[in-house]
Amino acid sequence: MSEHPKTVSPTTAELLNKAANEKIETAFDRAEKVKACPIGAVSACCKHCFMGPCRLNPKDGSGLGVCGADINTIQARNFARMVASGTASHCDHALTTTYVFLAAAKGEVQGYQIKDEKKLWAVAKRNGIPTEGRSVKDVAVDVGELYLKNFTQQEGEISHIKWAPKKRQEIWRKMGVVPRGIQREVMELMHRTHMGVDQDYKNIILAATRTALCDGWGGSMIASDLQDIMFGTQMPVRSEIDLGVLKEDMVNVIIHGHEPVLAEAILAVAQDPSLVDYAKSKGAKGINVVGMCCSGAELLVRHGVKYGGNFMQTEAAVITGAVEAMVVDVQCIMQGLAEVAKCYHTSFITTNPRCKITDSTYIEFDDHHPIEGAKAILKLACDNFTKRIKDKVHIPKKTQELVVGFGNESIEYMLGGSFRSSFRPLNDNIINGRIRGIAGVVGCNNPRVKHDAVHLALVEELLANDILVVQTGCSATACGKAGFMTPEAAYKYAGAGLREVCEAVGIPPVLHAGSCVDNSRILIAACNIIAEGGLGEDIADIPAAGAAPEYMSEKAVAIGQYFVGSGVFTVFGVTFPTIEGTKFHQYLFDEIANDLGGKWGFATEASKIAAMMIDHINQKRVALNIHQKKERKLFDMADRRELK
Repeated sequence: MSEHPKTVSPTTAELLNKAANEKIETAFDRAEKVKACPIGAVSACCKHCFMGPCRLNPKDGSGLGVCGADINTIQARNFARMVASGTASHCDHALTTTYVFLAAAKGEVQGYQIKDEKKLWAVAKRNGIPTEGRSVKDVAVDVGELYLKNFTQQEGEISHIKWAPKKRQEIWRKMGVVPRGIQREVMELMHRTHMGVDQDYKNIILAATRTALCDGWGGSMIASDLQDIMFGTQMPVRSEIDLGVLKEDMVNVIIHGHEPVLAEAILAVAQDPSLVDYAKSKGAKGINVVGMCCSGAELLVRHGVKYGGNFMQTEAAVITGAVEAMVVDVQCIMQGLAEVAKCYHTSFITTNPRCKITDSTYIEFDDHHPIEGAKAILKLACDNFTKRIKDKVHIPKKTQELVVGFGNESIEYMLGGSFRSSFRPLNDNIINGRIRGIAGVVGCNNPRVKHDAVHLALVEELLANDILVVQTGCSATACGKAGFMTPEAAYKYAGAGLREVCEAVGIPPVLHAGSCVDNSRILIAACNIIAEGGLGEDIADIPAAGAAPEYMSEKAVAIGQYFVGSGVFTVFGVTFPTIEGTKFHQYLFDEIANDLGGKWGFATEASKIAAMMIDHINQKRVALNIHQKKERKLFDMADRRELK
């Protein structure tokens, strides 16, 4: 097949060609027809009151709004509102998880339980909750109620702030960006950006940082912790990825969205013998649950459930003509799926009152009665199997094996085993130069750029330069499909030093850490690296950088800002909502590092993003005085006695 102009994914290309032949419009087509607004793209437009909208010069930001707001205030307000929306999205997800966790801990809901007591005990200990002589139920309720307070409290500090290195905490307190309570910070930021309130761009961005930290060090960490305890902490597991995992002889049910309470219930019920028999009565061999987007990532890293693809493949999945039900909850769900589903026998099923979509089939999922809702959804999917139009079915044959499930617990185990689990081997190999540094490459797909292309080219360049890559979400999906997530990939893509480490430990050179909320796991890994010693006293000291090369959502902006606020150099691609040369741009891309240790970067080409990240990592190695290779020394007993 010749190279497709819109994607580097062979399966997606196959199905986009099918869509074109069947005259079905997709998001790729709409991206061509609907051009991005050149004023809005650089945030030179303010529509926060009805004296406007006010449009400033998109080339240099000259002019003033009716109220007198300049380009720096307007850009800062728009940016801050993106952070508020993105933070609210992750934290609302976390709040749902917290309520379900508390109900499960109290025995008020069937279908969910405490699966990982070890993680529960670890979380309780880190939060100062007593465990000695206490029941699992009592400890779990205390953890759930403590986490619930993080959303509603008005004063103090959210729980996970104290998990950060002491130096990082000092910086946050000095700058006044420690979150007091999640709902308070989101509410206050929306107030600050109302017409006639905060009009100092630096002050607005510091408030936005405090709100973003509610996501990274609040809601996302809460969601990851509680989901691990309820559904199992991820450990390395083999699976398959790409649209070839759909089965022609089975009822194909795709789970797409972000809250695993729905996904876990669907998976459990799909294995119920009565449901399997029901599927067989309709002519199928069984029920094939396939994940997509972040709900799929949750099932993938915990249970090895086969994974269909990322955000920009969701329409393509329906275009196979082999999907009985596309089941969604919240976030990253395109309304266009409803129109594509009409062309086939697929039921596009919405399940959450926060995300109703015109022309979808709505079956409300009650997370306090998950089994009943999951059965109703799967029965409808089984009924649809008899409605398949055989002439419209085309499932690509390509799949790819991958190894996933690299959270902090599994990384520690891989490095040190059950009795000596530690980040020490990782730190040592960064210090000795086999691993030059660490890169978090995360984020969405965006049809404004060639699907998956920048993710793959960037990661390939980083690996060749001995940089260990950690991924989440749709970015991880891109690299999983391309074969970067097997131990054997180290021989093909990694530099000599990184290859040696991967071979010794038995890990891929690209580690899949989970869904978008699991970006918080990368922060915890950074804390563990600092605690282990030898690589500075703060997250900002580590030879590490982050990137979201194909981002598209406000959640990505919130994630980027909490990484910048945590001391990480963070590079985005596609576009960036600032005008170069403005004071606001200068602050985000340079001066903010003086306040918070991290800063933003922007480039659209993978090679330029990689060069910026590698240069930053090299600078950090120089600052730590680990940039020069040292001779390996075999210590004798006299040498050991001299060690402190």
